[in-house]
Amino acid sequence: MHAQTHKVTEPKKVVRAVGVYEWTGDLAKPTGARLIPVSLFIEGKLEDADVYHTRPVPFALDTGNVYELQKAGIGQGTLAIAFARKLVALPNTNATWDDGWFGYGKVMPPAAAKKSTLKPTATVAKINAIDDAGDDKPHFSARSAAPGSGGAAAPAPGTAPGTASAAGSTPADDPDRPTLHRGSASGGASSGAGDVPDDPDRPTLHKRSAAAPTTGTAVNEDVSAIGSPMTDTDRPTLHRGKPVGSLTEADLPKLTGLPQESDLHQMVAVSDAADRTQHDFSRPWDDDAERAVILGKMQDAAHAALAAYEKANGLAPAGAPVPASGAAPVLKRAPGESAAARRTSTKKAAPALPPERLVEEKLTGYMLSYGGSPTFVYSAQTDGLGVGERFVTVVAQRNAQGTVEIALKSVTDAAHLDRAPRLRLVDAVDAEASNRASLLFELRAQTSRQFALYRVIGGRADQTFLTGATQ
Repeated sequence: MHAQTHKVTEPKKVVRAVGVYEWTGDLAKPTGARLIPVSLFIEGKLEDADVYHTRPVPFALDTGNVYELQKAGIGQGTLAIAFARKLVALPNTNATWDDGWFGYGKVMPPAAAKKSTLKPTATVAKINAIDDAGDDKPHFSARSAAPGSGGAAAPAPGTAPGTASAAGSTPADDPDRPTLHRGSASGGASSGAGDVPDDPDRPTLHKRSAAAPTTGTAVNEDVSAIGSPMTDTDRPTLHRGKPVGSLTEADLPKLTGLPQESDLHQMVAVSDAADRTQHDFSRPWDDDAERAVILGKMQDAAHAALAAYEKANGLAPAGAPVPASGAAPVLKRAPGESAAARRTSTKKAAPALPPERLVEEKLTGYMLSYGGSPTFVYSAQTDGLGVGERFVTVVAQRNAQGTVEIALKSVTDAAHLDRAPRLRLVDAVDAEASNRASLLFELRAQTSRQFALYRVIGGRADQTFLTGATQ
């Protein structure tokens, strides 16, 4: 007996970098832009792309690296890195958000789909040998004579051979019609009547012998000394526009600081050593009713998270009326009313506060894997300033029973961002080329930020990667 062997295929090597492309203005012609390296999946694990192989430029920001800008996994254009810079905030300055490595390049729109060269035909197709009778247009059919046989076509069904109709349907052979013959192997004149004899004065082409130079032509004995035109440093080249590798800081507007929310745009950027099939991770809504139902559930979860945050930190609900003096009002006891009865009546009389008003609401749906559960990301903020301005982010999944399960809740306020940073969704991205996307969030503090990847499975969100903090 022969032993059975199991062949194990070598796992594919994946080298995949993920970054965040930020810009202001128009994407095609931004007023300021930069690429922030986030993660690098290499040798089966995620590395911080800002510090991996910094010799002196990080591996992910080498000149010539091409990133594809994606929206939920679908390409929106490409970015070729022209150069990279490491910015360091000077002491005693207000230059924040400009610490670390950044890449700069020019965004090229996606290639337009090629137009089809096929044109419609006016000829109506029909089945061979059907409706041929009475058709005066030339056509091929099974009744046609074999090409080159010189014979007449077979008579139509129901027509006797030799009749006028049969004889008139196929013309007789023309003795003067020219015919083609294959020439003889020796190259001499063929015996066919239509052949043309070789012209002895016709010029012919021959391969020049390397040993015998052409008479009357000066030949350089040392050709290599002339130099190939491909190695000529002064040889001009043709480019459409300016080559990306020659772009300088004057050609590319750099983004500095942190612009206002309404001006700043972000998009996921992915660079892969292999050309892989795109995977659309977006999930369109079935209808407006479905979106309204999911939005209501996410708003309820956001209000509950805000209430828990306020209770844990001893804060009043945003928008709640506060006495001008800052102290609680003193209620007088009516004659003959006990203190317990007064407290009971006060509790009953206290009106319920309306839910906090949520503004800047955003709701996005994803399908993070094939056959997975729909995932929803909701973010909003409340009115107010300082402690009164709060930010809430909720991530949920709908299980097989149709129930929406909360996978992640995050609440903070503008005065405590260094203690609890704000979670801002960038997009869904396949950081490991596994056809399974993670949620990429920006963790924005008061004067610094980080980026994190969250894997959402079974109604639970786990942080799988976190970058270092940049000022």
